[in-house]
Order: sequence, then C-alpha cells, then structure tokens
Amino acid sequence: MVRRNPERRAALLDAAIEVLAREGARGLTFRAVDQQAGVPTGTASNYFANRDDMLTQAGERVYERLDPGEAELASGLEGPRDRARVIELMHGLVDRIAAFPTGFLALLELRLEATRRPELREVLTRRIRTDVDFNIAYQLKSGLPGDATTVVLLYLALNWLILERLTLPGLFSEEQRHDLVTALVDRLLAGEAGGR
Repeated sequence: MVRRNPERRAALLDAAIEVLAREGARGLTFRAVDQQAGVPTGTASNYFANRDDMLTQAGERVYERLDPGEAELASGLEGPRDRARVIELMHGLVDRIAAFPTGFLALLELRLEATRRPELREVLTRRIRTDVDFNIAYQLKSGLPGDATTVVLLYLALNWLILERLTLPGLFSEEQRHDLVTALVDRLLAGEAGGR
C-alpha cells in the first residue's frame, strides 16, 4: 500500500538522496532510508512499491530541490544581455548545484545504476533531456548571447567542473574554479554580439 502523506514521502526521498550519496546505489535499502529519516522500520516500504520505484523517485526529488523557482528564472531574464550576465548566471548555477552536494552525488549514483537498469536509464534520459530542452528554450527566449550548442557545451563542461568540486575538492581552488567558469563562458561566446 502506497501512503499519500506528501511531507513524509518528501522526507523519505530526502533520506534516500543522503543514503545514495553516502553509500551508493547498492546501499539504498528500505531499512537504510528508514534509519536515515529517523522513522520506524517498514515506513519506506509503505511509500514505494519497490527499490526501483524509490530510485526513480529519488532522482525526481533531486530535480525538485534543484529547481530555482519562478522568481530566480524571471530574474535571469532581467538586466543586460551580454557575456558578463551569462557569466554571472553560470556562477550562480554552479554555486546552487554545489550547495546541494548530496543531490549531485546521488544523481551520479543513479546514472551509474542506470547502466545496469534499462528502465532507470530511460527515466533519467527523459528527465535530463527535458531539463536540457528547457535550458535551451530559456536561453533562446532570454536574448542572452549564445545558442543551443552553447547551452549544451556549458551543461557538459559545468557538470564536470561540479563533479571535480564535489569529489576532488583539492584539485582546483575556489579561485581557480571561479576563473574556469568565467573563461569557459568567455571562450564559448567569443565573437558573439552582446559581448562585454
């Protein structure tokens, strides 16, 4: 029986994210989630049909928590339409994602698990494709310099930079990471109208 208490479901999914980030996909069990959430044993099994269901919903929950919200999206459409604004937005994006490290690490674990679970791969592919398409549409609507390819290149490069920040934090200093984001945008948008 699946329970309908949305607050309890969210708390269990948040616990699942923490377990995924700390223990990996193999450590994600109903018992581990119950312990992380501080609820009685058996609670998670009342909310999720099976482990695959919990894995999939945990991935969706990460995206819910990373959603910047309407106000932040609207503010991204304000101000100048130049490279400096794109750089500012990309620094904000990297900082927002890095502020939820367990979410990013949980998504990495889900991606690894998806190599062994075609159903999970399909769900993640669809979810990430939706996210990339949204970002492309947002970019084109914004009037900021860059095109669809710029968005995809930023997505690929910044994801790897965030991965390095979270898994090998001593590889680059904060100053170096900051400079790399700036250089990435500058080089991608070199020659674009609306430069600095």
